[in-house]
Amino acid sequence: MSDTKKMMLDHLRDKLLVLHKTLVDLERASYERIHGAKIAPGHFLNLLLEDKNYAWLRKISELIVWIDEVLDPKEPTAEEETNQIFEQARKLLNPSELGDDFVRKYQEALQRNADVIMAHKEVRDILRMVPKE
Repeated sequence: MSDTKKMMLDHLRDKLLVLHKTLVDLERASYERIHGAKIAPGHFLNLLLEDKNYAWLRKISELIVWIDEVLDPKEPTAEEETNQIFEQARKLLNPSELGDDFVRKYQEALQRNADVIMAHKEVRDILRMVPKE
């Protein structure tokens, strides 16, 4: 992997982490508003990991883990795998009216929270700088 691609992948990872945290915070606030009480961090983490209502967030988590594995490889990473990560990020964050649970819930988050919009824009800005292969 070229130094430029590695740097772009690192930037993408950082921006995805911000986006993921923003979405998690939004979901937590929604949960607390619905249930009328603050939720313990450990309990909410269990919900994020196991509850089907939060499965959509795992797609971003999985992408971040994939990036981590590529940035800290046990073996050299093929350029093609790096390109696949950028392409997967583009597909995942391309707003659409149609699609799976992730697309629907992500669209809802984009429509109701300015912080999500800003984090989304920052990820998209990184992806625009990376040529499609």
